[in-house]
Amino acid sequence: MPLADRLADRALELIDVPSESRTEDALAAQVLETLRPVGGRDGGDTCVLAGTTERGERPLVLLAGHLDTVPAQDNRPGRRDGDAVLGLGAADMKGAVAVMVELALSGLGERANVDVGYVFFGREELPVVHSALSPLLEREPGLRSADAVIVMEPTANAIHAGCLGNINATWTFPGTSGHSARPWLADNAIHRAAAGIAALAEVPYEPREFDGLRFVQVVSVTRIEGGIAGNVIPDRAVAQVNFRYAPGTSAEEAEALLRSWCEPYGSLEIESNAPSAPVATSNDLVQRLIAVGDLDVAPKQAWTPVAEFAVAGVDAVNFGPGDPRYAHTRDEQVAVDALVRSYETLERFACG
Repeated sequence: MPLADRLADRALELIDVPSESRTEDALAAQVLETLRPVGGRDGGDTCVLAGTTERGERPLVLLAGHLDTVPAQDNRPGRRDGDAVLGLGAADMKGAVAVMVELALSGLGERANVDVGYVFFGREELPVVHSALSPLLEREPGLRSADAVIVMEPTANAIHAGCLGNINATWTFPGTSGHSARPWLADNAIHRAAAGIAALAEVPYEPREFDGLRFVQVVSVTRIEGGIAGNVIPDRAVAQVNFRYAPGTSAEEAEALLRSWCEPYGSLEIESNAPSAPVATSNDLVQRLIAVGDLDVAPKQAWTPVAEFAVAGVDAVNFGPGDPRYAHTRDEQVAVDALVRSYETLERFACG
């Protein structure tokens, strides 16, 4: 069967197994069964490992991909429509997982002049405190000996280096309830929230240069709720805040900055704080990948698991076939020729 058809069929097979975050078990079991003949093994907690997972005499490169998706939007089962595969997770990132599986089945490690390992994990689409990857890196110290990791997030077959940090927080505005006919006897929490949110909206987008790449630091209110009735002044309003901070800013510095903006107006509870990741394009193996594929290099204007590998002391970059514009959309899709290009680029890279 031609490579394009093999990759498309594998992507469809993966799409059709439901794996929304926290329901990845069935897909993990299927990937494990598929890879068991080539040394696939259970990594525990929705994780599957294959290939070489500890450095030996040759450089070790890991290909990493998550098995989970966001919730379905009437976009499963998948389908092939001409030059594209459509369905939940096609871009983010079951198309990439299909590339990983087919590379592992091809015996790439036997032809390569580097050792290649494969890391599949769950719960990436949840806040980082729930990720299955960081505990896996603790359980499997050999993974931390890798010379480089290619996290196959959707990048449209470019290198997306580094990543933004990501804080999710709850912002609570206090007030005093009362009758809406006599608001001067109350303290309107929604009005307090409006003042705080208006001030936060004035925080400008801030470009930050890091290792020659331009990231943009941004803060947004993503949800708000408050009030119990049309004739009651509310005594509480709550907003959800999301802060994406640039590489070079520590998790502690980012949290302090967000508090300085929010806490004059209400209390702030940090729900999760996923650190940013440095740009790793100076890594020799990453340079080799860029050269082999003649790849564009851009900053990753989002958070990805490259940050979890960075915390573990391993250089990692993002490279995958999915197009970011289709990630998490109802019409999620991946081009078949993008799957082929990703596969062939990684094959040439490994075989050098």
